[in-house]
Amino acid sequence: MDKKTKIYRTYIEILRRELVPAMGCTEPIAVAFCAARAREVLGRMPKSVRIQASGNIIKNVKSVIVPHTNGMRGLEAAAAVGIFYGDSCGELEVISSVTKEEECALAERMKELEISVVPLESEHILDLVVTVSDGDDSVAVHIEDEHTNVVEVIQNGKCIYVDSNKSVAVDGCESLSDCLQICDIFDFAETVDIDDVRDIISRQIAYNTAISHEGLTNGYGAKIGQILAKRNDEVRTQACAAAAAGSDARMGGCDMPVIICSGSGNQGMTTSLPVIKYAEYYENSEEELYRALVLSSLVTLHLKSGIGRLSAYCGAVSAGAGAGAGIAYLLSRDLSAINHTIVNALAMSSGIICDGAKASCAAKIAMAVDAGIMGYEMFCEGCQFFGGEGLVSKGVENTINNISILGHDGMKETDKKIIEIMTGRC
Repeated sequence: MDKKTKIYRTYIEILRRELVPAMGCTEPIAVAFCAARAREVLGRMPKSVRIQASGNIIKNVKSVIVPHTNGMRGLEAAAAVGIFYGDSCGELEVISSVTKEEECALAERMKELEISVVPLESEHILDLVVTVSDGDDSVAVHIEDEHTNVVEVIQNGKCIYVDSNKSVAVDGCESLSDCLQICDIFDFAETVDIDDVRDIISRQIAYNTAISHEGLTNGYGAKIGQILAKRNDEVRTQACAAAAAGSDARMGGCDMPVIICSGSGNQGMTTSLPVIKYAEYYENSEEELYRALVLSSLVTLHLKSGIGRLSAYCGAVSAGAGAGAGIAYLLSRDLSAINHTIVNALAMSSGIICDGAKASCAAKIAMAVDAGIMGYEMFCEGCQFFGGEGLVSKGVENTINNISILGHDGMKETDKKIIEIMTGRC
């Protein structure tokens, strides 16, 4: 692919925009970011806070531990840590500078705030408004579609900021799905100048490897990564363990940053750590690893783009297939192998639902990675799932489109029912 082409520049821009650091699960961090921005505009500490959140925000904040809260969960803790200690300039690392003393004092300081939570009915899956007030003064900050995408700021009833271009498109594309195709992703991975992505991918390797090591070394959550790592030394098992361990740590409140993918740290770790583990085992070169990670990341973004940032469809499925594609590239450099790996993986694991961020995400990640690897192993044995079998259609893009329709449209009612069950409204 020629560096001068629009698609080359677009893919570089996509990687640079999507593979960014975040500390903590991105939904509670979005709440902390929104609350910090509101307090900054207010100019002083508020007395009351009102959180209006869409169902998927509520779902993904309910059970995950928020970093720097001394083990607390929930919207109230996420908003409070952002208000008291956050710096919105840090975006998804908004609470990265919280000290241990501040963390220990948070529970007591929360008594200073009157916090209310209101479900927000919205056509946007990711929709959040945080309003802070002190006496007659109030500030409301509104986020839509992406975790730090501020679309409106209202102070004392007057709109002081509005995003006139609410689109989060890249270089003229209405959505990532308009820009991404598997054949183009493969071409880009094969030809990209490594210097154009070195800083992006080297950071992905460093950050995600570090938190995976933390999860394997210390006890977080249900210790899925540690349990898997003890099974055997097969690279397949260790690849699943590496990704699961990163999620163990992150869902358990670890304050180490990760490089996200499609707005998710779990997906960022899932799409990268198994590929890194395979490259270590097979002693691939640094360049081969970088190209494989470029491919796995873009494949994951492609698979998720038609579904959306949040859904009842577990994002680890897309990332596990992306990891399988990255491993297929690493070991074969063959487009056919990649296509079949993706289709095989999606045929196996697309039934996994998302019932919020929590400890069991690590187990779902392990299953999704295993399906991705199995998808490639099937291809190596001359086996495949055929068009017309379930959601599989002839051609990788047709199958991806089917999964997108399922995740985005077909599972909307499932998503509502999951949220009803989780919030006790069922």
